Amino acid sequence: MTTNKSKSPDSLRSARWYAPDDLRAFGHRSRAMQMGREPSDWEARPQIAIINTWSDINPCHTHFKHRVEDIRRGILEAGGFPIELPALSLAENFVKPTTMLYRNMLAMEVEELLRSHPVDGVVLMGGCDKTTPGLVLGAVSAGLPAIFVPAGPMLRGNWQGNVLGSGSDAWKYWDERRAGNISRDDWIAIEGGIARSYGHCMTMGTASTMTAITEAMGLTLPAASSIPAADANHIRMCAASGRRIVSMVWEELTPDRIITSSAVNNAVTVAMATGCSTNAVIHMIAMARRAGIDMTLEDFDQASRDIPVIANVRPSGKHYLMEDFYYAGGLRALMTRLTDYLELNALTVTGETLGETLQGAEVFNDEVIRPLSNPVYREGSLAVLRGNLAPDGCVIKPAACDPRFHNHTGPALVFDSYAEMKAAIDDEDLDVTADHVMVLRNVGPLGGPGMPEWGMLPIPTKLVKQGVRDMLRLSDARMSGTSYGACILHAAPEAAAGGPLALLRTGDLIHINIAERRLSMEVSDDELARRRTEWTPPKPAFSRGYGWMFAQHIKQANEGCDFDFLETGFGPAVGEPDIY
Repeated sequence: MTTNKSKSPDSLRSARWYAPDDLRAFGHRSRAMQMGREPSDWEARPQIAIINTWSDINPCHTHFKHRVEDIRRGILEAGGFPIELPALSLAENFVKPTTMLYRNMLAMEVEELLRSHPVDGVVLMGGCDKTTPGLVLGAVSAGLPAIFVPAGPMLRGNWQGNVLGSGSDAWKYWDERRAGNISRDDWIAIEGGIARSYGHCMTMGTASTMTAITEAMGLTLPAASSIPAADANHIRMCAASGRRIVSMVWEELTPDRIITSSAVNNAVTVAMATGCSTNAVIHMIAMARRAGIDMTLEDFDQASRDIPVIANVRPSGKHYLMEDFYYAGGLRALMTRLTDYLELNALTVTGETLGETLQGAEVFNDEVIRPLSNPVYREGSLAVLRGNLAPDGCVIKPAACDPRFHNHTGPALVFDSYAEMKAAIDDEDLDVTADHVMVLRNVGPLGGPGMPEWGMLPIPTKLVKQGVRDMLRLSDARMSGTSYGACILHAAPEAAAGGPLALLRTGDLIHINIAERRLSMEVSDDELARRRTEWTPPKPAFSRGYGWMFAQHIKQANEGCDFDFLETGFGPAVGEPDIY
């Protein structure tokens, strides 16, 4: 790592609060001394914010209560002064209706915390799905030197000698229980064995996807995203991140120097090669646009055609989990196999280029991190489909679904709400076959509200008992990154906003062709126009508060689901606060 001290102590941002010989600065200094601090704590020492998304109800971040002390130690060792600032935790498993409703709230909180406090740089502590993009979005807009500390994946699960992957095996064994193949006692044992340490999901779900993307973008220390949360290397990485952010302040190494078009391209390449979560599309578009880079769905689709999946990690892979991925060499090792596709001159938080940070990395298990000549899946993780059902696009994960659905025509079975769908799937008399396309609508950004992870619709019990384990499902919702199957997601515009999905009826034929990137309903334009005259928008979910603001300003999935007033270009950048 390099350190090029180009900033003087009197030009530190925090000096505007502490250095002047006036009454206002007297108030800042005296109140700092009230907390037991002394002038040497702020004189010529960068003040480093630690944005900590720990909470008592976020299992992914349970260890942050301790890791923050390791970060604090690193900051002090490097001559900085740590200031912990708690932020919205966004516990994926517990927040209803979905943490996606609050991603932008976290982003706004981070931006304003950094803008309003006397800090010179920031360490971002996140990992549970929406915390990573939320933290990065806020830090990009704030513009201070920033380094990201990933929570790390939990240890692999276990049940009766079977390796369990969080999320992915929950769906798998739930179907087996519904089919009567496992008992209630088995199910309870699985509950106790599937998540047995702190840390986020150890499959290549949204958490591992987004931390990998953040590393590929240059915002973490090398190899940081792959370290299991319970590994001692994670402690050392936290301390090293604390030391590094102090140097970044002196070097004025800000996010705009790191998140360039090259960095974004690298992140997309890595996402495709890892078999990423479908949620990556939404979050990356938002992150790129905050940085002033006009990313679209086409960028993902083009990369998907060129970049094969080489990380053999569930759910796109068949056997391994993130712990295995780490032992096989981790993300740095995977990137050494992608050098022909990566822009190696991209700058990272180390002060070095991506290419320089990959020196010495190697793959230790060719089955976990496959060579390009033997991929898990020939093309990348995602495909973007368009047609009269989703003119602005939708996504599917071909690597994680039955190949027979790559080109399929079947009748629609339409549900207007999650409650309606949930009540129907256990009806043994439901008129459904394995060739049907199950459709759930009014569950997008507006309709959800917040676009919940309901896109992996449960296969009807009637079919599960017949041995059916995959079928086509279509929605304007998202699905968990740990999910799998023939799920078409993020249909845009969503039904609640008047998208054509709102006009679909049970029995209409739906055709999908992944190779041709097409999704359509076999309904004439005249008939669709007639149906539109009969369509009534659903009632708003909120009449006040944050939810009301969300509904007024949220953008559609193909545009990253950011608020329109937060994107770069909406208005002039917010300047530094007056501190009179």
